[in-house]
Amino acid sequence: MKPPVFIVGCPRSGTSFLYHLLISAGGFVEFHTQMNVYDVLEPIYGNFNSSAHKKKMMQEWLQSKAFKVSGLDAGEIEAKVLAECAGASDFLRIVMEEVARKQGVDRWIDSTPTNVPHMLRIKKDFPDARFVHIIRDGRDVALSLDKRHWSRPLPWDKDKSLLAAGIYWEWIVRMGRKNGAALGPSYMEVRYEDLVHQPRETLPRLGEFLQHDLDYDRIQRDRIGSLKSPLTSFKEDLKDGRFTPVGRWKDKFPPEQLVWFESLVGDYLQDLGYAASGTSDKTKNRFAVRKMRFIYSLFYEAKQWAKVHTPLSRMMVSYSDILIDK
Repeated sequence: MKPPVFIVGCPRSGTSFLYHLLISAGGFVEFHTQMNVYDVLEPIYGNFNSSAHKKKMMQEWLQSKAFKVSGLDAGEIEAKVLAECAGASDFLRIVMEEVARKQGVDRWIDSTPTNVPHMLRIKKDFPDARFVHIIRDGRDVALSLDKRHWSRPLPWDKDKSLLAAGIYWEWIVRMGRKNGAALGPSYMEVRYEDLVHQPRETLPRLGEFLQHDLDYDRIQRDRIGSLKSPLTSFKEDLKDGRFTPVGRWKDKFPPEQLVWFESLVGDYLQDLGYAASGTSDKTKNRFAVRKMRFIYSLFYEAKQWAKVHTPLSRMMVSYSDILIDK
């Protein structure tokens, strides 16, 4: 097998769009869902050295969308996992390599965006892996997260879900870039806006990094998934013929919240090259802004630690709730 590719980034930053660009180029496994091995499956089922844990995990995984799209034989993949799997990375490798063999290709991609906290561990388990971190304007990301009710503000901040989404965007992007710096030449950043507006210039650089032919004309000819039908949170824009995923915030972001938003994460937006709207006032509500940043950053760090080091995931959610195709 050629080196696997891990696409990471804040959810709603274009991870699926990038994934569909890559598989449209050919030579990659087509696997139209996310495996969620490190952020969901492993925290729930724990130590895969336990035969009992592996059997229970396989019982539920064989009902999941991931299994259905794999095209694998249930008995064969279950026997292989039970015999060979000693951890989450083993499970991912076994499944994806079996799918690759079935499809007659020699490379696979994991596009689970929330692999960001696990990048260094993944690199240890897959030494030749390549990591592509897709970054998108945090204002557009926050709008999309909020539209899907994924921002999940703290109970007393129900009217500040866009702001909570912005802090989460900065937290996960910073973590991805920090981990990426430690990965060195195995890591590359790509901007969603460049993929949308300058694909002919952007894809060759990405192809060189991945050592994979990303011919834009072939990609356009063999368009797969969101290249044909955008996976947008704003379906109304498709109906009205106004689908503009870049800079959507300029029309849709509530002006009074934009001031707060850019006070919270505007500096980091500009560090990444995204121009400020010019509406923010850094002197306004300075204490409230600092307080909110501190509380949410602490909350995200604590939640991630608890998810990995305690049975929190097992108490809060089951794998079937997330991945079973009901």
